[in-house]
Amino acid sequence: MPDHIPLLRADCADCFGLCCVALPFARSADFAHDKPAGKPCVNLREDHACGIHTELRPRGYAGCTVYDCFGAGQRVSQVTFGGLDWRTDGKEHARQMFEVFPVVRRLHELLWYLTEALGLDAARPLHPELRRALEQTERLAAQKPEELAVLDPAEHWHEVAELLLQASELAREGRKKGRDRRGADLAGAKLKGADLRGVSLRGACLIAADLTGADLRQADLIGADLRGADLTDADLTGALFLTQPQVNAARGGPGTRLPGSLVRPVHWAASR
Repeated sequence: MPDHIPLLRADCADCFGLCCVALPFARSADFAHDKPAGKPCVNLREDHACGIHTELRPRGYAGCTVYDCFGAGQRVSQVTFGGLDWRTDGKEHARQMFEVFPVVRRLHELLWYLTEALGLDAARPLHPELRRALEQTERLAAQKPEELAVLDPAEHWHEVAELLLQASELAREGRKKGRDRRGADLAGAKLKGADLRGVSLRGACLIAADLTGADLRQADLIGADLRGADLTDADLTGALFLTQPQVNAARGGPGTRLPGSLVRPVHWAASR
């Protein structure tokens, strides 16, 4: 596992429940009620823990079990704001913390992708550029609150996305060459047992797709929408740029094979 990866995992014990306060959500199949940005969720306790953590899905909060901050929560809470709680340090402090959190989360997601790309032997010719991009992204994430509050990471994301695309092409070279399903609408697609090795599925819509038993080794899944996709017995070992939120949003089982950097969602076992 790359050295940077542990720092990019959510540690709720060191966070002030930022995702439960800073972010908005609307009443839907994923959330049982509306919540505006900056207002604490009704289930958030005074100690910043979730009062229904073990019952989120049956209580109508499946969206909470999908979300992952890539470690931005503890960084903003303990580093960016030096451990000063939004509950106790004034409204302006809270407002700024809530503005900064989604910015750092975007940068941490990018750090995840760059760290993975640096672990690809086939992308070795790009490693110097990838290291520079990672260092630049880390410098942006380490800025002061007032700098982060006005930062728009979109331009930086665009530059790094091109570099990640090059890394993907190198890693997939010779595997299903010429098969590009970037941005494809594959919602509900019947792909049971499909050979998708090395296929680019960047940004593809795979909502509720049947991918049972599919071979997704070395497939590029950056930005692919896997909500409700059935990954039972699918092989995703070596899948490129797959993230925990994507896995959390899908369905799977004990036979689903995942990259070593990801964990099997608890609700998979419960849903079978």
